Amino acid sequence: MDATSTPEPEVVTFDGATTAVICAVVPVDELAGFFDHSFARLAAAISDQEVAIVSPAFALYHGPPTDTADLEVGFVTESAVQADNDVQAGSLPSGPLARTIHSGGYDELGSSWQRLRSWIDERSLVPGRDLWEVYVTEPSPDMNPADLRTELNWSLIG
Repeated sequence: MDATSTPEPEVVTFDGATTAVICAVVPVDELAGFFDHSFARLAAAISDQEVAIVSPAFALYHGPPTDTADLEVGFVTESAVQADNDVQAGSLPSGPLARTIHSGGYDELGSSWQRLRSWIDERSLVPGRDLWEVYVTEPSPDMNPADLRTELNWSLIG
């Protein structure tokens, strides 16, 4: 499997999830810094409230990014967190999703999203507004980017 190949997408039903998030509209070229700051801030706030994190980190986009991204970054939690400055309770939406796995570096995510959108269109499915990435493999500075795995989820209407 090369760095950008993915298994065949599938349609799944997602039950939704309670989350702890930081929301923002961020220029795309500033996303990496926003992610780094936000995930560190979230981990501290969630830990301080003694709420259990039950998933890898994710980013929920309210529409495909353009020059900016309207998004929430966070973690699925066992229960709702109390608002703490920029940290707030949120949720991942329930319903049907198109899902696939991206294998490789984050700089190649765009092509995997395009392939998922083409797969949706080829099946005459109707994409929803919300799409999210689950960072299955936690990145580290010394790892090979080809070892990263990111779950891609695109909400479907109907």
